[in-house]
Amino acid sequence: MPIIVNLDVMLAKRKMRSNELAKLIDITPQNLSVLKSGRAKAIRFETLNKICQVLDCQPGDILAFEEGED
Repeated sequence: MPIIVNLDVMLAKRKMRSNELAKLIDITPQNLSVLKSGRAKAIRFETLNKICQVLDCQPGDILAFEEGED
């Protein structure tokens, strides 16, 4: 899929663990893992909003489009 999820990069920059983020945005660690690994087929804007608030970032810091990736 040409959408790349850079959530792990932002977590590292903020020195935060996945479990901590999952708790703060009120989703299961398993669902966050699916998102982080790029296996998610969709993300709710509400979830994206919470992630951006907690990590103090923009959606473009988390999601990227790369032409030709499948």
